[in-house]
This record gives sequence, structure tokens and C-alpha cells, in this order.
Amino acid sequence: MRVGFRQGRFEDASRPNWDGDGPRPIDWFAWYPAANGAVETALAIAPWPQGWFKAGPAALNAPLAASAGACPLVVYSHGTGCNGLQSEWLARELASRGFVAVAVNHHGNSNAEPYRAAGFLCSWERPRDVSLLIDHIVAHPDFEGRINLDRIYAVGYSLGGVTATALIGAIMIRSPFEPGANHGRGPREFPDLVDHLPRLMEKSSIFRDSWARMSASYRDPRIKAALLLAPGRSVQGFSEDSIAAINVPTRIMVGGADALLPASRWLHERLSGSAFEIVADDAGHYVFLPESTELGRQSDPACCVDPPSVDRGTIHRAVVTAALRLFLR
Repeated sequence: MRVGFRQGRFEDASRPNWDGDGPRPIDWFAWYPAANGAVETALAIAPWPQGWFKAGPAALNAPLAASAGACPLVVYSHGTGCNGLQSEWLARELASRGFVAVAVNHHGNSNAEPYRAAGFLCSWERPRDVSLLIDHIVAHPDFEGRINLDRIYAVGYSLGGVTATALIGAIMIRSPFEPGANHGRGPREFPDLVDHLPRLMEKSSIFRDSWARMSASYRDPRIKAALLLAPGRSVQGFSEDSIAAINVPTRIMVGGADALLPASRWLHERLSGSAFEIVADDAGHYVFLPESTELGRQSDPACCVDPPSVDRGTIHRAVVTAALRLFLR
């Protein structure tokens, strides 16, 4: 089945952006089964990181295939400092099998724009982005009436895995960056993140309002299953009672050499009925990013180079198979 691609942006008027000069932006990218005769070509779209990652062709703005009927919808949440386009390897495969797969850029926490400390600190704003994205896609002129509302699923990588866990009912009760949390000073993309917390708390009413929403419920009952790829340490900030109450089918996949493996195990042990899989003993955290080009391997080996025993493409194919089993059962 040919794959179509389109992208868009909408705004959440109920939340300001982190700079306080407008509403919160939500950029999205969609892969879907394209109409017969659609011509797939290589895509040159921002914010694809300077040719670091491989990507398959798609038919830009092609109509949705008439034969596809009501399509299942998969929504994807990216990792810290990444962007929605980096889901392409999974989204394209799902689209070729009849799914509409849509990814979001989370404002302030995406490399599609300048990083904002608030966007890294307030991860609980991310599930709201995804729920609004579902609303938007369901009503979008190109998809209206073509989404199966009983078959909506979530995939999240790293901090996106935390996002997806919140969407199925987990409630955050502590931040990994609050005083005394002892989870480090910040992620690779924002190594001095904790230093920004006192300033934001003092000077930004937007930040304070968000911080006060930390322990709200962001459960979206429309999501019928979740695939968590190497979920981040922030899962350990969820209430254990809220995790135990989740009854949504969930699969956790993680590399055996991932420094975040303990967080994945912690979540699995508390999430009754979740499936757990180590994709490869030597696989690290970034194995769920797209396959890399030579430029990517030279520019950022930490993200783009795997150990000789690990084949990223093979792992990706295993993830696609696991996603289909989870979403089609």
C-alpha cells in the first residue's frame, strides 16, 4: 500500500506558549494509506536533522486511500529534545498496513525550535498535546469520518513513553528535577536544567501555573493500547496506585544496555499485565531513533552509532511486528 504524508499546525488557546506571547503551538506529521496512483517521492521537510537519519519516500499531500475504510489511529510522542519526524520508520510501516500514524512536536522540548527549560521541566503538558491532536485529526477535513474511534493507540519513546503512560492513566506526583529528587542535573540536551527551576518559579506565572498542574489526570479513555519504547526515568514520579489501576494493554520494549532500563523494569513491575521485552542485550537508548546516515554517524555517534552486535533496522522491524500484534489483537 502506498504511503501518503502531510503536516500541519494548530494552536491550543487554553495554554500560552512558554514565551507568553501567544497560544501554545502544536505541530504534527501524518503518514497514512494513500490513494491509488499516488506518487511516492523523497521528502525534504523541516525539522529533519540535516540528513542524519534515513527516511523512506511518501506521497506528499496525497488523498487518503478510498479503500482504507475507517482507519485505526496511532499517535506518537517523541523523546526529550527530539521531534515527531523521528517516528518515520515506525509510522510509515504502520501507514503501509492501513493505519493513520500521527506524530507531534512538543513545544519547548523539541529540536524543531529553541529549547525552553520549562518545556523540559513540565513534561505533564505533553499528554494534553496528544489528546488535542486526536481531536484535531478526527475533525480534520482530510481525515474526518475516516478514523476508527474505537481503535486509537499511543506510542511513546523515552519521555514520550512517560507521556503515553500518563495518557493511559498514570498520575505524576513528583518531578525528577525538583529539590531532593536526586535524578541528576538535566538530560543530555539540557545539562543544567535544574538551575533554571528557581528562576522560573520566581519569575514566570506561566511556569507556576503549569507546575501546579503536575498531578492532574491526563488520562484519555480513547486510547485502547500503548507501546512504550525505553520510557524515561520520569515514570518513577508517577503514583504507584495510579499505575496499578491501569487496565490498558501495554507493551514495554527497551535495550539491554540502556541506562534507563531500571525505569522500564520499575514500571513493568507495577503495571499489571504489561508485556516486557529487551530488544537486544547490547542495544542502548537511541536504538529507537531512525537508522542513521554516514553524516549522522560522524556528527553524533552517541545517537547514531550502535555496537557491532546491534542492527538497528532489525530491531525496528521487531518493533513494527510487536506494534501490529498489540494494535490488531
